[in-house]
Amino acid sequence: MGGVVVCQEDRWCPEAAWVARAAFPKGSLAMRVRDELGELSTGAECARLYPGRGKPAWSPGRLALVSVMQFAEGLSDRQTADAVRGRLDWKYLLGLELTDPGFDHSVLTEFRDRLIIGDTGIGLLDRLLGAVAERGLLKAGGRARTDSTIVLSVARQINGLVRLGKVLRAAVNRVAACEPGWLAGWAPDDWFDRYAIRFEDTRLPKEKTKQTELIERTGADGLMLLEAVHQPDAPGSLRLLDRVRTLRQMWIQQYLVEDGQVRCRDLKDRPPGAERLVTPYDTDARGSVKRGIFWDGCKVHLTETCEPDRPNLITHVAMAGSTVQDVRLVAPIHAHLAERDLLPARHLVDAGYATAREVVAARRDYKVHLVGPVLASTSWQARGGGFSQADFAIDWENRWVTCPNGATSSRWAEDRSQEGTAVVRARFPTAACRPCKAREQCTRSNSKWDMGRRITLRPQAEHEAIQQARAQEGTQEWKDQYAHRAGAEGTISQGVRAFGLRRCRYNGLAKAQLQHQLTATAMNFHRLDAWWTRTPRARTRMSHLAALRPTEQPRQQISGPCCFRRLLLGLLWPGMRGA
Repeated sequence: MGGVVVCQEDRWCPEAAWVARAAFPKGSLAMRVRDELGELSTGAECARLYPGRGKPAWSPGRLALVSVMQFAEGLSDRQTADAVRGRLDWKYLLGLELTDPGFDHSVLTEFRDRLIIGDTGIGLLDRLLGAVAERGLLKAGGRARTDSTIVLSVARQINGLVRLGKVLRAAVNRVAACEPGWLAGWAPDDWFDRYAIRFEDTRLPKEKTKQTELIERTGADGLMLLEAVHQPDAPGSLRLLDRVRTLRQMWIQQYLVEDGQVRCRDLKDRPPGAERLVTPYDTDARGSVKRGIFWDGCKVHLTETCEPDRPNLITHVAMAGSTVQDVRLVAPIHAHLAERDLLPARHLVDAGYATAREVVAARRDYKVHLVGPVLASTSWQARGGGFSQADFAIDWENRWVTCPNGATSSRWAEDRSQEGTAVVRARFPTAACRPCKAREQCTRSNSKWDMGRRITLRPQAEHEAIQQARAQEGTQEWKDQYAHRAGAEGTISQGVRAFGLRRCRYNGLAKAQLQHQLTATAMNFHRLDAWWTRTPRARTRMSHLAALRPTEQPRQQISGPCCFRRLLLGLLWPGMRGA
């Protein structure tokens, strides 16, 4: 039966509401969401989510609310369908009759696919934020903060040898499922013993030479399969299989052919981490490392408000590859918030987001003051007490630079850096730098004909912004202002501990993004519920030992084992504190 199907509109059932209030006299999260925000299951974005074919469907608006509540309570699809069928507070939220049978749990899987295809997952969060803004709990301006955390892929980590075998085995099994007759007539006899069972379940060699032989034999088998599926007499559908395309991509990255023999590439000859596959089951996952922690997956960036007189609500969720730098997300975050009229006046971020270019762009394009610690100069002059860029006077109008000893630059040229960004390169004449007594503090050039100092500057706006930021970071006013960013760590902790933020439920970046959009909306439900019930915010926890530290003794004076023993003795016997 073709055509667009519709369902009965969401309605309020007085009988179900009366029974729910009797069963929950103090209310619940689901009931307070309905009472405070009204009906959230309507809107143009919900109308676009109706399926085009099939029998009359459940309301997409209701399914969206069900999906958010699923993440709010950490339920599986089966548990969620049972909650819709049997829980009174959920029927109250959804406006269902007491006798409503609900739906089969498989509907949620199909509905998530529709959300991904229509890219409407963020619309659920925007719908909630719009309803909250109408009630005065969310406004533009004020403060906001952003932080990111790692997200582990649903596919487990595997080493290089097992990875190659699993990629080939996955491709062989997919070909066997699509064209069993063709594979049975072509595959070598030993393949049925070699790739019929899991690769990691076999007895892998421990000697380096035998491991190399196994890697090269696996590479030769994979190349043989790729050549076979691309033959004219092979079924054309095999070349389009996702696992076959993954096999081809992995083999290009890991192998090369020398003198007709398949060889494994050297580490330096392999593509960078941003392009390198780590598993055949999640081709969007990438390997990365941060502070000695290795993981396969992606990263999630959360932006939330942080005003004392309003609830802290997540206003933006962004997913990015694990190798994407945090600074690349600043402009998309501001663009998204600008479209929804939720731009903050001050945006608190860490050093990974705050660069001179982003500070200037945020102020110029969105009138947002990006606040974050700008990285200090890494030049040897700044580290060793020499003359850094901050010691030079720059005349942007006349296009010259003056050194601390009064010499002026002889050359000023606009150029591009290796990354393609605009820079200004200034150079001092050799005649001025050679006789200078402070030359060793300025340059280490030993060339007889080129002994002048060279300076590479950012454009004027960026240079002045970074100098101003570095000067303000030492003030108490800046420290008090930036202290509010620490709350982002609490948001990450809440998401990880209570909502499974750090582990993907599904394969692929698109599904992971939908998961975290639903998670952010669920976290907002809980935060709004805490605001409505006037639940106080948790304070920063402190260990019992830290709470006992004497206020009159500065922390920096406690160093070394002798001082530590003296502190413990002072805590136990105050009379010995001065001993």
